[in-house]
Amino acid sequence: MKTVLTIAGSDPSGGAGIQADIKTMLANGVYAMSAITALTAQNTTGVTGIMEVTPEFLGEQLDNIFTDIPPDAVKIGMMCEKGLIAIAAERLARYGAKNIVVDPVMVATSGARLISEEAVAALKEHLLPIASVLTPNIPEAEVLSGRTIKSPQDMKKAAQDISEKYACAVLCKGGHNMNDANDLLYREGSYRWFYGSRIDNPNTHGTGCTLSSAIASNLAKGYGLDASVERGKAYLSGALGAMLDLGKGRGPMDHGVGLRGEFLP
Repeated sequence: MKTVLTIAGSDPSGGAGIQADIKTMLANGVYAMSAITALTAQNTTGVTGIMEVTPEFLGEQLDNIFTDIPPDAVKIGMMCEKGLIAIAAERLARYGAKNIVVDPVMVATSGARLISEEAVAALKEHLLPIASVLTPNIPEAEVLSGRTIKSPQDMKKAAQDISEKYACAVLCKGGHNMNDANDLLYREGSYRWFYGSRIDNPNTHGTGCTLSSAIASNLAKGYGLDASVERGKAYLSGALGAMLDLGKGRGPMDHGVGLRGEFLP
């Protein structure tokens, strides 16, 4: 069985963070592991508290994982503090991690900044240059490229700028002010659009975590990047299309969509 590591924060309500990552990885047929960067107090209505681990403890978690069950792919989610970012990048380089998918969580759907300028600078310096692929949404791509994105052509320019600056592939996700479900993959001078149908489901908590984890899972299984993106988008569409409705706010998706077996109803 192929193995995938998520480095991210915990969501006790189960819709995002490492909980969403582990569910997604299981549903995509890989063995999931996690290194926790922070505990959060949150649910579908919002976040009320965050308690970060120390960089030293994150490093210890990563040492234990890589020296025992080396992952075939790594998904990286939100990290709020520059010390955590630096230690994660150092360990990934030390152990020769491969298939690194970075979801550069910096800007909320509302447009609010989620991490400091100092942490953004640390991401750019330490983590993005070792990534295999970045999966920014439009506000995050604007931060990374310094461009305003209002059109598909703007997405192309931003993705190219980011890819060339950090020497990695970039999947610029549609939505937000683009009002569609079309994503653009740029790598090594070429573009590919992945078209999707917008699903009328307000429960979209954890979509970014889910897509990046699905891509990492498929990379671990040996699929190429294009196929991994295509399969990841199909899984995400299925999880949204199941129309799970839990919680009082923006609820989670059904990560178990498509699972069948004697232990399932």
